[in-house]
Amino acid sequence: MSHYYSEEPSTPLKTKTIEVCVRGHCFKFITASGVFSFGRLDRGTELLIESMVLQPGWRVLDLGCGYGPIGIVASRFVDYVVMTDVNRRAVSIAKKNLKINGVRNAEVRWGSLYEPVAGEKFDSIITNPPVHAGKEVLREIVINAPRHLNDGGYLQLVIKTKQGAKYIKSLMDETFTEVRELAKGSGYRVYAGIA
Repeated sequence: MSHYYSEEPSTPLKTKTIEVCVRGHCFKFITASGVFSFGRLDRGTELLIESMVLQPGWRVLDLGCGYGPIGIVASRFVDYVVMTDVNRRAVSIAKKNLKINGVRNAEVRWGSLYEPVAGEKFDSIITNPPVHAGKEVLREIVINAPRHLNDGGYLQLVIKTKQGAKYIKSLMDETFTEVRELAKGSGYRVYAGIA
C-alpha cells in the first residue's frame, strides 16, 4: 500500500492543476497522485491557511508540505519559508509550484520531519500532520517543535475533531506554555501552541 507519507509513492504519477483563492490571493497548484489531497485543496488545509497567524519578518517552516499550498500562501505574508516533506514526489511538485506562483522567498527540502532543518529555528512551524502515519509521528511533531521555535514562536496545526484532536490538544498542553484554538469548522480544529 502506498501512502502519501512514503518516501517513494508507488502510485503511477498523474497530475492535475487547480486554482485556489485564499487570504486575498489567487494561486495555481499542480497536484499529484501519491501526494496528499490530489486534485483539490482539502478542507482542513484550507481552514488552517485561512486562520494561521503570520507576521511580516517571520521565518516559517511548512512541515510535511505536500504540493505546497500552506508554505506558498505563507510566503506572501512572511520573510522566508522552508518547506519539507519525506515524499520525493511531493518535494518535486512543490518546487514546480514555487516557480508557477513566482515565489522567491521559499525553498523545498527533502527529509523526514525535522531532519532537513536540524539546528534551525523558526517563528512558526505550520503543518497539516499526517494523521494516518500514526500517533508516534504526531507526538514527534509536537514535542520536538519547541527546539525549532524562537521564544514566543508558534506551532500551528489542523486536526480532525474526531480523529486525534483530543490527543494533539493534550500533547500541546504538556509541551507549550499556551495553547489557543484558532479556528474550528467542517469537523476540523486549528490549534496554536506558543513556545
